[in-house]
Amino acid sequence: MKYLVFGSANIDKVYNVEEIVKKGQTISSSKQSIFAGGKGFNQAIALARSKTETYFAGCLGKDGDLLIDQLKKDNINTDYIKRSDNDCGHAIIQVDKNGDNSIIIAPGSNFEIYKEDIDNILLNFDKQDLILLQNEISNLKYIIDKAYELEMIIALNPSPYNDAINQIDLSKVDILLINEVEGKEISGYEDYEMILKVLHKKYPKMLVVLTLGSKGVSCINKEGIIYHKDAVLVRTVDTTGAGDTFTGYFISNFEKGLIEAIDIANKAAAISVSRQGASSSIPYKEEIK
Repeated sequence: MKYLVFGSANIDKVYNVEEIVKKGQTISSSKQSIFAGGKGFNQAIALARSKTETYFAGCLGKDGDLLIDQLKKDNINTDYIKRSDNDCGHAIIQVDKNGDNSIIIAPGSNFEIYKEDIDNILLNFDKQDLILLQNEISNLKYIIDKAYELEMIIALNPSPYNDAINQIDLSKVDILLINEVEGKEISGYEDYEMILKVLHKKYPKMLVVLTLGSKGVSCINKEGIIYHKDAVLVRTVDTTGAGDTFTGYFISNFEKGLIEAIDIANKAAAISVSRQGASSSIPYKEEIK
């Protein structure tokens, strides 16, 4: 099985602040850092660091050499990356004293993925290869439709949630990885068990994984059985990239069984929040005990 992450790659500009800025307010930052990031990029790094052979597809701008270098450093195949004369996607990230964040994304070259690019890339993958997707690139619906035609295993993290997700036929998705906000948007419910039950009723063939922050993670399998795992408690430094770390490690290990995959992914995410940065905070397999 090949693992393809078709997604975004951004340059993250991180600002450490006492509190997240409010409307009409100007504040000072105690520290500024620049990291390689983007949901697709981060999830690919997590997959690779969990010792899974990983392919990355996307579009990087003229300022994307930093991103290419990091992907290659983690032994990720970069043959399916398109380059643009425009800038890469960028993220402006505020991290407060508790490690919580707020993020603004400028899509940049991530929105230069066209149907012809998608056709040419997916020709290199086969039935039962896995494709992992997010919602930070253009033509997401088309990618899902083509991957479904090829009978690939489709895993979707519908973040950030917007109207593009409403255009997708989610019955084509095999694994849906969501947080509480996305779960409420899709299901109409806030209670995590109701979110899982509603989605299972509507999409009975889908494995749904619902991350709950400090409350852990719950999921429902194709038989309708709900599993829950508490979060691993650590001192939080920066939550940026924690969800992507969980996603990458879960996808890498889901064939071992739900409980083991959740346990490993939980531990990986806990390590990531104890460190600064997004992709830079993602642990290696050897660190997870």
